[in-house]
Amino acid sequence: MVKKLTRTGNSVALVLDKELLEATGLDAGSTVEVSTDGRVIVISPPADKRRLSKLDAILGKLDRRYGAVFKKLAE
Repeated sequence: MVKKLTRTGNSVALVLDKELLEATGLDAGSTVEVSTDGRVIVISPPADKRRLSKLDAILGKLDRRYGAVFKKLAE
């Protein structure tokens, strides 16, 4: 899909079609995370910090309980 950037005051905006918004579950006012590798712009939903901290806690428990086993399996 090729899109054209639009000037909005002193900024530039990328207008997203209704179909694209529906496909991604976004709408006007949605918060998104924007990143770039210097060439590609990536727009994604922001990371859910609660989910990440819960996952981190679970991984910590697994490491404490099975860390030695994981190390042996990795060898």
